[in-house]
Amino acid sequence: MPARFQIRAFAGIALAALLGAPVLRGQNQGAAGPTSPQADAPIDLTGYWVSQIVDEWRFRVKPEKGDIAYLPINAEARRIANAWDPDKDASEGNACKAYGAVGVMQRPGRLHITWQDNATLKIDADAGTQTRLLRFTPATAHKDEASLQGDSAAQWVVNGRPMLFTGDTLVPGLNPHSGRSGTLRVTTGNLLPGYLRKNGVPYSDRAVVNEYFNLLAGQNGEAYLVVTVTVEDSAYLVQPFFRTYTFKKQPDASGWDPTPCLPR
Repeated sequence: MPARFQIRAFAGIALAALLGAPVLRGQNQGAAGPTSPQADAPIDLTGYWVSQIVDEWRFRVKPEKGDIAYLPINAEARRIANAWDPDKDASEGNACKAYGAVGVMQRPGRLHITWQDNATLKIDADAGTQTRLLRFTPATAHKDEASLQGDSAAQWVVNGRPMLFTGDTLVPGLNPHSGRSGTLRVTTGNLLPGYLRKNGVPYSDRAVVNEYFNLLAGQNGEAYLVVTVTVEDSAYLVQPFFRTYTFKKQPDASGWDPTPCLPR
């Protein structure tokens, strides 16, 4: 089986396992000592990554107006997509509508992932020069005005069990260092309206994005980041939008090229 299909198959299996995992709510299940999401990260997502366009090339690279196949959208979303005018977006200051939290991971380009602080992962995308902040704190603790990137609440999942950070305490006292494997789960809301695809297929401010970040090793030991995404939107989607995006780790910043949002 080709490597790209192995990656996609693994991502689907991982998502199914995570969706079936119980959510742990107990606050008294053997707390550990002082810790942080950075110190106890079961996997290292930091570094430079370049997108691997292994499928949906025409939709991800330069989708044409009206090319809206394979999307679970309703009639109103189709009407909006078919009326899309990129020049109007540009003149109204909306050139970045395809670079929000839903769209930016689809764009061809590179990511630079770092820790902004010990409880916040930062994802810089050179496509559109966008920045996402993944916070390991409750969304209510950092809710701002709605934005293209929204509010992202992150959580490590180890052996199917969430690691819950409450102040200086890790609940329920898992030790991720015993296996050094796991998944990053991210839920994003409080979004401004944007585009599922760059050709004007809309999502609304009701959209909620769930993402699962996993690391995989290639046949020659190269590292891949696999991001499995689901988008739910009661305004425009008749069922969740589901995709998987793959990035290959780069040794350094070579090729990093921040560019402005392009409306078409």
